[in-house]
Amino acid sequence: MRIDTIIWLENIINKINVKHGVLRREVIEVLENKPYFLFVENGFRKGENVYVALGRTVVGRYLAVFFVYKVNKSALIISARAMTIKERKRYEKK
Repeated sequence: MRIDTIIWLENIINKINVKHGVLRREVIEVLENKPYFLFVENGFRKGENVYVALGRTVVGRYLAVFFVYKVNKSALIISARAMTIKERKRYEKK
């Protein structure tokens, strides 16, 4: 999966920072560091589905980044948090 652009909504940036302790730059690091992509669910618009990117930040933090993959190869970030134990095991097996 190729992501050309990241789309940010201000309320999502604030939510992932306050609720999950994830910084914007950490999301970028995960997406740029060869993450493991998984389909989550169909989106509201045809061809725009929800995916999760499992990956690590530069300092080694394991994160799950949820996004809508748009037809123009952009990612609309909808959430980001620390990986669960199950997600981490799946990521490490990749």
